[in-house]
This record gives sequence, C-alpha cells and structure tokens, in this order.
Amino acid sequence: MYPGTFDPITLGHEDLVRRACRLFDKVIVAIATNPGKEPMFSSGERVDLAKSVLSEISNVEVCGYEGLTVDFAREHNLQVIIRGLRAISDFEYEFQLSNMNRHLADDVETVFLTPTETYTYISSSLVREICSLGGDISEFVSPKVKSALMERCSRA
Repeated sequence: MYPGTFDPITLGHEDLVRRACRLFDKVIVAIATNPGKEPMFSSGERVDLAKSVLSEISNVEVCGYEGLTVDFAREHNLQVIIRGLRAISDFEYEFQLSNMNRHLADDVETVFLTPTETYTYISSSLVREICSLGGDISEFVSPKVKSALMERCSRA
C-alpha cells in the first residue's frame, strides 16, 4: 500500500505509484483522512482525483481510509507500506513513522522509494501554495488535478 493524504496527488506521487507497480503485483493507493490536517479537497475528492489520474495502471487500486495505516494494511492482508523519500529532510520523520508502524505491527514492513530526480522538490503543500498565489502548476500535476486545483483556488 502507498498511504498518504494526496492533497492533491502530484506527478511525484504518480511516479512512485508507477514504479511501485513494477515491483509489486498490486498496489493500493490508500488516501488517508487525517484528523490533524485540514485538506483542500475532501477525502472523496482526493480519491476521485487519484482514480482519474491512475486509471490506466492495471494493477493499482485507489481507496480512502480512516484510522491507523497498519490497521488498514492488516485488514487488507498487505505486508508492505510504501513511502517516498524526496530529501534528507523527509528521512527523520519517515524513519520515526516506520519504526512506530513496526512497533504496532511487526508483520508489516516499510519500503522506501525515492522519486525520479525531476520530482524531488514537488510536494502537495507547495503545489497548493503556488496555485493559491496564481502560479503555474502545470509541471507538477496532471491536467485534471490542475483544473480541480485552479477551480478550488479561484473560490478561495
């Protein structure tokens, strides 16, 4: 499973999904409802956007979830959590998260993937900020996501 809030899904996320799909027979993109975050898009909207941009990949499934990631993994009989590492700054948080997940569920492993260098600097929060300030986000998200973001930013 590749969990995250994906608010919104970026080309960097898409890259990691495609690469994970070459490593695993099936990848579930699990879109989290995180009570500690206030996303721009609802859980349903984030699921719909991800389904839309990943629809041509035959071995990917997109769904939303609430609660602990390891609980979702166990409920779906998944043994691997995929996490992306863009930079050294991501490592400390991701290391802590993977150790906590291992403590909670020692039968679920975390695998780290690094993005293609083209996408190492892209994050959903930066894309949202650029869009809200009227910048061009074409290089960071798919056309469908760009359209949804621009519509949302124009309403704000």
